[in-house]
Amino acid sequence: MTSTMEHSKEKRERLISILFWTGLWALMAALIRQDILIVSPWTTLKRFLQLCMTAELWQSVLTSMGHIISGFLLALVMAVVLSLLSVRFSIVRILLSPFVSVIKAVPVASFIILVLIYVPSEKLSVVISFLMAFPILYENLLEGIRSCSRELMEMAKVFRLSRKTLIRDICFSQVLPYLRAGMSLAVGLAWKSGIAAEVIGMPDHSIGEHLYESKIYLDTPDLFAWTLAVILLSLLFEKLMEKLLGRLSSMIEGKE
Repeated sequence: MTSTMEHSKEKRERLISILFWTGLWALMAALIRQDILIVSPWTTLKRFLQLCMTAELWQSVLTSMGHIISGFLLALVMAVVLSLLSVRFSIVRILLSPFVSVIKAVPVASFIILVLIYVPSEKLSVVISFLMAFPILYENLLEGIRSCSRELMEMAKVFRLSRKTLIRDICFSQVLPYLRAGMSLAVGLAWKSGIAAEVIGMPDHSIGEHLYESKIYLDTPDLFAWTLAVILLSLLFEKLMEKLLGRLSSMIEGKE
């Protein structure tokens, strides 16, 4: 009951926040009255719905989504493998430490320009999404694995629990919050950096290409509409990953 009430309160607070910022946006557009500077939420939504009726939008969405999701999933797989190896072998953690630090410190634009020298523009967003998501996922997973209670691990050995039980009931339950937090941050960063890579690399039939063209031709309604598409896709993918992670958790814990 308490959980349901908290969830309802959270939804109300989120709705209030969305309405507040949308209202402020609409007010600014009404005061400025220059679509070339800022368009209203209604104009943005209208243009977005118009784009949804075209094959151009769906082709671009599928292209960008395929590249960015591929980079994110590759980062997730590599983060899982390398975090486990880092816990098992300290030399792996030592060797990865400067690599992760450099990725976190270097601006996204610098990485995009550098990677573009070696990678064709069609694959640029895959590499950039991977590079931006990997450090977050790796460090969160590493921290989660290392935080597993040594007392619980020793108790599991004393009671001779099976490896499956050890992983399911002890390790996974303690690592899961770290994985959730890491994925929540990494998804948004992967989308932002991936689209930024497309804006610079301009691969054909991508969202980034349309954003760049909107900027060149000062087509602000299109710029806002394509940006809305990016936001919705990012939120959709984040929710999908949360659902999959929750389902995986239920399966491992034997609830399904």
